[in-house]
Amino acid sequence: MDLHEYQAKSILRNYNVPIPFGSIAFTTQEAVRVAKKISEKSNSDYWAIKAQIHAGGRGKGGGVKIAKTLEEVKDFASQIIGMNLVTNQTGVNGKKVHKILVEQGIYYKGDNPVEEYYLSILLNRDKGKFVVIYSPKGGMDIELVAEQTPDLVYMEEIQPGLGLQKYQARKIAFNLGLSDKAYNEMIAFIDNLYKAFIRSDALLLEINPVVKTSDNLIIAADAKMSIDDNALFRHPDFLEMRDIDEENPAETEASQYGLSFVKLDGNVGCMVNGAGLAMATMDIIKFSGGNPANFLDIGGNANEAKVEAGFRIILEDPNVKAILINIFGGIVRCDRVAQGIVDAYKAIGDIHIPVIVRLQGTNAEAGKKIIDESGLEVLSANSLQESANLVHQVLADFSK
Repeated sequence: MDLHEYQAKSILRNYNVPIPFGSIAFTTQEAVRVAKKISEKSNSDYWAIKAQIHAGGRGKGGGVKIAKTLEEVKDFASQIIGMNLVTNQTGVNGKKVHKILVEQGIYYKGDNPVEEYYLSILLNRDKGKFVVIYSPKGGMDIELVAEQTPDLVYMEEIQPGLGLQKYQARKIAFNLGLSDKAYNEMIAFIDNLYKAFIRSDALLLEINPVVKTSDNLIIAADAKMSIDDNALFRHPDFLEMRDIDEENPAETEASQYGLSFVKLDGNVGCMVNGAGLAMATMDIIKFSGGNPANFLDIGGNANEAKVEAGFRIILEDPNVKAILINIFGGIVRCDRVAQGIVDAYKAIGDIHIPVIVRLQGTNAEAGKKIIDESGLEVLSANSLQESANLVHQVLADFSK
């Protein structure tokens, strides 16, 4: 589950990770009130106005503004709230901004220069370890830093069972070029950040930039955080942070039925039981000349209602030109899947795209009989290769 910046920072605050003073606002009037409160609590004479969407690159897209007067706070808030923000992570359609974060300015003048660093903690699945990735060149162009000067991007592996060690935090602070007060501040910052990551069951915690202020304080100027969905039962308070408006509607609907669904950009919908078989089915679609329109795993306890829901969700995608249903009946019963297909046809009405069904395993013959006797125009396949051939055939017919 992805979190907004302000939500991630509320978690970091609980672990003593320094963050700027700030609060969320849904209207321009709220934004001005928040800015006034910030002025009362800090010595900052300007404010950051930041769009809250689940995507990076907000600054380059015009979703982050620096206001030097309350009038600018009002103007920038009115510009950003309601805008359709397009970044390199939103796709061409962008995302509508419903709320903004108003924060104190932390780039104030002082005896020392302000510096920006990059720091993230994530799971390296290949090595089975958490890793800290960091760079002394943080900010909006971190992707260019990684591409053009990869020697400035460092990685620190964390041994399972041991956690982040003190010497590792010291090494990170040293490689970032820090000394004296800022060095010690960064060590404490990294230690608390790792505690927040582990105790929140996060999959990703990215701070870009980490700012060293002119008086050598270390502050998380931004925060991106993703929580492991499988651990949410341990964090009921996190569930309240879920923003359905930021999620793909089809994926949200699928989760309500207990379906594992990921929207893709292809033209062949697929419904499968089991993640491994789903991946193999997507490969078959690619080999046949098509592109998968989704990943959909109906699970091992699929019933008629789940199958019908999956069918509806796939058909909501106008790009889908064919559907491949590939079921291996181990735990799941093929006759239940077949009945779900028939029920979906009857409930939805006319379906004008080809549907290819492969049923193998438990009650496969009974399932095939249900479909054959339903009078539906469904193409039947007995093997993966035959499924691929039928997908190729229907796509070729469609393109004529």
